[in-house]
Amino acid sequence: MGHPIKHFKTITKHRHKVISHCFKAGIPVQGLFHDLSKYSPAEFIPGAKYYIGTRSPNELEREDKGYSLAWMHHKGRNRHHYEFWTDYSPVTKLYSPVKMPINYVKEMFCDRVAASKIYLGKNYTDDHPLKYFMNARSRIVINEETAALLEKLLTMLSEEGEEKTFEYIRNLKDY
Repeated sequence: MGHPIKHFKTITKHRHKVISHCFKAGIPVQGLFHDLSKYSPAEFIPGAKYYIGTRSPNELEREDKGYSLAWMHHKGRNRHHYEFWTDYSPVTKLYSPVKMPINYVKEMFCDRVAASKIYLGKNYTDDHPLKYFMNARSRIVINEETAALLEKLLTMLSEEGEEKTFEYIRNLKDY
């Protein structure tokens, strides 16, 4: 197995950063339960095998195999990922993105900011999470209302900083 200690340190550092952000966002309990599945064998073993420290091991597993079983396991158990929120529509007879509940959008924001901070380290700036999202926006399948809210929050972070954005998120009840 590649780098189990380094992988453990990285996912734990990320999880602690998300916990900190979730407390600032007013969703502390969600923060405490954030990403626990990453410690399960289905996610931890491939994570350690494909660990390089600067990119998600899921991306490397995907490049190697053409898919990532670790990611499929993860997204199916963690509601802060928009990929979780896809369901069969009895109206269209297609799988379609579903609007995420507000607390999971808040956690998704915390997760994205924390991931940027962990992977970029000292090179992190508050505009990076927005740039990352906008770069991927045309290729992802996400509910439009959810995408609009996430973009609004990431833009606020980029333009107004963390303190003001987390204050706004704490008071956000719905969208």
